[in-house]
Amino acid sequence: MENPAGRHAALTKRLLDSVLGTSGHTDTELRRAVFARAFGPHPPGGEEIAPDLVAYVDKVALHAYKVTDEDLFALKRAGNSDDVLFEATVAAALGAALGRLERGLSALRGDEP
Repeated sequence: MENPAGRHAALTKRLLDSVLGTSGHTDTELRRAVFARAFGPHPPGGEEIAPDLVAYVDKVALHAYKVTDEDLFALKRAGNSDDVLFEATVAAALGAALGRLERGLSALRGDEP
């Protein structure tokens, strides 16, 4: 990802480092995989992400307004804690936001998709 925020690159880097690089209830590798999947376009694989989380990450990234309490209850019944779901949600939302920002800035620059 090249300079996703332009003049706010330093702040964006700090945000990325705090969400993806610090210790948490999930491994940094999982948060990075969730971020990359949400950043899009969806890479093949996603083996680093538990199968029950893949659909949730995609939903957060593409249709966050469709996430329901039932989605979260099902993930909790599958053994995910509130903390794991929070960290996955933040990583997915950040990936989706920065992915859209990068694609928007590319379009304004006239770059090929």
